[in-house]
Amino acid sequence: MKKLKEMSLEELWQLFPIILKEHSPVYVEWYEEEKHNLEELFSEFEILVISHIGSTSVEGLIAKPIVDILLEFPAGYEHDRVSVMLQQAGWTLMIKDDVKQTMDLNKGYLPTGFAKKVYHLHVRPLGDWDELYFRDYLRKYPEVAREYETLKLSLKEKYEHDRDAYTNAKTEFVQRYSQKARAEFGTRYLTE
Repeated sequence: MKKLKEMSLEELWQLFPIILKEHSPVYVEWYEEEKHNLEELFSEFEILVISHIGSTSVEGLIAKPIVDILLEFPAGYEHDRVSVMLQQAGWTLMIKDDVKQTMDLNKGYLPTGFAKKVYHLHVRPLGDWDELYFRDYLRKYPEVAREYETLKLSLKEKYEHDRDAYTNAKTEFVQRYSQKARAEFGTRYLTE
């Protein structure tokens, strides 16, 4: 059996297709469990905010069964040390930007497919992140959440085995409503 690192992008997309499911209350449980694990892992660090983001954080919204978590540290945090600690704790590093001090990791992607619990972790210095604006806008405006759901369902049919195209096709919608949320909510996430 090939290891994930040995697979081509096309093989990975076949193994990990876009799957959309009805919202489940277990997503909050998964988030709380992983939040606790992160707080224990970084007990020596100053964690400013841990947030459940993405579609699984919006009650009633169809979502990929993947819990997205935003972990925010103070600016200038020990980026490399945090990266090593997360990888030693079972996270797979996907993207790391040393200049912006950001990284994206995942957990639950196995050579046989998805694990029972799958996570994406977005590590950032404290900031006004669009993910928070978009999440709260969808929570406040259910009609926009339904529009987003319709868009995702149509894109799943077209891009089931092309995660990048699926994500790119949602970008305009996400950016439009993130900007509306910024106009309405101001800088609320800097003091959360």
